[in-house]
Amino acid sequence: MTRYYTRVCNFYYGAESKILVEKNKSLPLHGIKEISFDQIEIITRKSKKIVFVNQINKLSHSLKKKINFDLKNITSKKKNFSNFKFNIIPNLLGVLNLTPDSFSDGGKFNKKDKAIQQATNLLSSGANLIDIGGESTRPGSKPINEKLEWSRINKILKILSKKIPISLDTRKSNIMKKGIQLGVKLINDVSGLEYDPETANVLKLNNTPFVLQHSQGLPEDMQNNPFYKNELLDIYDFFEKKLNFLRSIGINHNKIIIDPGIGFGKNLKHNMNLIKNISIFHSLGFPILVGNSRKRFIKDISKNNDSKLRIGGTVASSIFMMTQGVQILRVHDVNEIMQGIKVYKEIIKN
Repeated sequence: MTRYYTRVCNFYYGAESKILVEKNKSLPLHGIKEISFDQIEIITRKSKKIVFVNQINKLSHSLKKKINFDLKNITSKKKNFSNFKFNIIPNLLGVLNLTPDSFSDGGKFNKKDKAIQQATNLLSSGANLIDIGGESTRPGSKPINEKLEWSRINKILKILSKKIPISLDTRKSNIMKKGIQLGVKLINDVSGLEYDPETANVLKLNNTPFVLQHSQGLPEDMQNNPFYKNELLDIYDFFEKKLNFLRSIGINHNKIIIDPGIGFGKNLKHNMNLIKNISIFHSLGFPILVGNSRKRFIKDISKNNDSKLRIGGTVASSIFMMTQGVQILRVHDVNEIMQGIKVYKEIIKN
């Protein structure tokens, strides 16, 4: 039996989008008139076909039923949670690594005063939430024990969680428990709840919002030779299977965020295909998060124009994904990304 996937495409943004929605010439993404679409791409493992939304009724009964089910997920409003506002695109998740060895800012903010100042700066620059982590999961990194990870974040987390909305970046169930007790608003597990078998149960018992990320392999070997039959559809299938499993064990809330895991077991081709076709994940019915900040793909593309902070590549990819309806961007340079977003939105406003 052929498996069909629905990717929304041909987006309109800003004033033009609102006009088209009001004239019933395009459909709003997640109920937001400021971003809409008038085409979908129907994808199988062997073919692709672009269809205008006003032509869907001409499809076969079974295919039309599948597409309309996906469109319900794509157009339905998302309820706010974890300090994210889903009537606004994009939200920003500010990165604060309390590690000596993270790929970009390791050792820069792992002292108490510097960490508190950076978290405050990220929030005041426009971050909705600050993502704190005590274990590096960059390519080639080795796992650390739970005691060391907690010692890196414990004191700072206790101070910040009282006054700043915090996301906790960890793969370990006991670290999650402790963070949840301190009031963190989101759990961000880069392993997709695969690293520690107890993580799903912890999230279920506490009814905690979380990010479900795709990752192939472990950080120490994930970039050795990543392979997919079709990275876009394989990763979509991973999410669908994982979401079904989470429902089966009793996690029935919709406070789940989908992250395709740019750079986590992906080469340049995989990353580019995911970014270019990121809108396929809207049909899963959950907010999408992308961690594009300072990533290797920017270096691979820019080559001799690479730079330490890769702000240009981060801004460019962030604005592209904003125009594809990505609700959350996980970024280091919140002020610069917010600057780019504001300028772009002003240009297309009228």
